Amino acid sequence: MPEQTATVDEAVTVQQFDRLREIRATEPERLGEVLASRTRRAPLAGDGKLFIVAADHPARGALGVRSDATAMADRYDLLRRLVVALGRPGVDGVLGTPDIVEDLALLGALDGKVVVGSMNRGGLQGASFELDDRFTAYSAGSIGASRLDFAKLLVRIGLGDPGTAATLEATAHAVTESAALRLPIMLEPFMSEWRDGRVVNDLTADAVIKSVAIASGLGESSAYSWLKLPVVDEMERVMASTTLPTLLLGGDPAGHPDETYARWGAALALPGVRGLVVGRTLLYPADGDVAAAVDVAAGLVHADEPARR
Repeated sequence: MPEQTATVDEAVTVQQFDRLREIRATEPERLGEVLASRTRRAPLAGDGKLFIVAADHPARGALGVRSDATAMADRYDLLRRLVVALGRPGVDGVLGTPDIVEDLALLGALDGKVVVGSMNRGGLQGASFELDDRFTAYSAGSIGASRLDFAKLLVRIGLGDPGTAATLEATAHAVTESAALRLPIMLEPFMSEWRDGRVVNDLTADAVIKSVAIASGLGESSAYSWLKLPVVDEMERVMASTTLPTLLLGGDPAGHPDETYARWGAALALPGVRGLVVGRTLLYPADGDVAAAVDVAAGLVHADEPARR
């Protein structure tokens, strides 16, 4: 059995945060050095499945969890939760923007982990230009230079919003650049529209299938393209629409956790599904027990490796 993980409050010491701030202020070159020296692993080592914890929401201004609009606003609390999650058996890695990734690297939490760089965060939540998802974080080149393992981008397709054209063009360039660098890149597509002043994603099977068809054709090669898809009704039909390796999107926390886990478990059993990417649902569980929530999800992803749980 694994040793008991520290609670969220105990996960990172005051001294570690003091040192992190000091390095950022006086030795910024250390950030690149720490990333360059970290221990890496093959993304699909072990059972060929991936369980990634997502933490790229804040860079898009999305700080809310359930009814708490500022749940993710405390960076120190978020980092503690991420350190707890990354310390659990079966957690393969993390998805984040440069600020998150570099903080975690300085805290020593990324050795032996798959690190996914988030690319386009310019479609700020609630902005009039939200569907104009500019590439404002990592590029494929900077992900390679930082010795990260994977790229990720968001592809929200609004047929009535002119911002989508620029997003699709930029996405195609990112896919092409990633393929040239032999860098795996996960595309997270949605058919989206404006309703009552906010962007809403269409989560019907037909809409997800359409988004898959559009996203899969972007770029000069799909050799390194992966998909990151929501778990929806008729998931069998969705997975029949692609041959690309696919990770499931955990989505926003809603409903009873047991129902959510059951849906994830059923979808994980489908051909072509390679794992799970979840953020707020596990980092901010209703009962506050991050380790327990992460362990359940890890058990679903790595169901054939009971020793890892």
